[in-house]
Amino acid sequence: MDKSYILKYLLLFVILQSCIFDFNSDQQIKPNIKFGFDLNNYKVFHDTISPGDSFGEILIKKKISYPQIYKIVQGIKDSFDIRWLTVGKPYTILSTKDSLEQPLYFIYQPNKVNYVVIDFSNFDSINAYNKKKPITIVRKYASGVINSSLSETMDQKGLPYQLINDLSDIYAWTIDFFRLQEGDKFKIIYNERYIEDSIYAGIKSIDAAYFEHNNEPFYAFSYKTDSLKKIPEYYDEKTNSLQRTFLKAPVTFSNVSSGYNLKRRIAYYGYRVKAHKGTDFAAPVGTKIMATADGKIVESRKKGANGNYVKIRHNTKYSTQYLHMKKRLVKKGQYVKQGQVIGLVGMTGNTSGPHVCYRFWRNGKQVDPYKEKLPPAKSISKKLRGNFEQFIIPLKHELDQVK
Repeated sequence: MDKSYILKYLLLFVILQSCIFDFNSDQQIKPNIKFGFDLNNYKVFHDTISPGDSFGEILIKKKISYPQIYKIVQGIKDSFDIRWLTVGKPYTILSTKDSLEQPLYFIYQPNKVNYVVIDFSNFDSINAYNKKKPITIVRKYASGVINSSLSETMDQKGLPYQLINDLSDIYAWTIDFFRLQEGDKFKIIYNERYIEDSIYAGIKSIDAAYFEHNNEPFYAFSYKTDSLKKIPEYYDEKTNSLQRTFLKAPVTFSNVSSGYNLKRRIAYYGYRVKAHKGTDFAAPVGTKIMATADGKIVESRKKGANGNYVKIRHNTKYSTQYLHMKKRLVKKGQYVKQGQVIGLVGMTGNTSGPHVCYRFWRNGKQVDPYKEKLPPAKSISKKLRGNFEQFIIPLKHELDQVK
């Protein structure tokens, strides 16, 4: 065979192999998309805002001149104020990949979801714009049987702490979580948020829940009766609101250390019979105390055995009082909303341990609130009931299938 022919064949083979290799190399470089940019195309620098850092100082370290920095700041002043940069928040600088490593973009992340891009890749059209990372909503299911407390049971199952709080808020008016019994059950349908499909960003919402307490079922369905309301309300399967005029307790996740008892013997008073016309909720010093209903502060003072206390008149029929506070956070004459923090748990007055003594008046007489038939909140209006009943059919079926 002619040698020149062999040489031409070998040369062609080498060229083809080289092309195949280059093609495969290009194929192996996958796009690395973040903040709307393919980071493969830039020199990437990540850092966080440190104490004493300023926007100008950060860019000076990247060899951007003072006149250029001034031009950038002026170019974005209507869309982003550089004084908003906060210590501890991350930022990213994208620069050219050549030897100059010229900065082109400054990206600031005030939180996990939002970010700001300052674009100075072209000094004739400097601008800043806000963007959000893509968020994926994942539907989740949870269930359990109470063996001690709601928080311990949910924690043992590895459920997010936020879910414990959210479920407690939903049933705060209808279930006394301090009197749960072993064997009580719960089921939840909820939605979790994930940033860029991988970073957990908390619970978005609870769509439906079921709680079985003392063999009595309590359904809860999230439903907006008004499109303008940002926060949905929860109703049972009979269109009744789960909200009541009074919260079941003035503190979250506490224990009833002593109930309403007209024949109680108290160690502090030498074990003689002394009526206890309140309910004691033991909690660590500093725990937030909430108003159990809307009303007007009629007393906020420190007096004798009561220590620091607050009294609220809710209407002509009902009043509540909160004793032994470490600190009062409201003043006489002030109006408060249900769930508003009015003070902190303490040990002022006659008390052997940190707690809040919760007292309840009906028509001027102290009574046991847990034996009162308190009025419920308003139910869904007649014109919306048909819509609501259709809305919950698939949700209730889905909830009933949770094991």
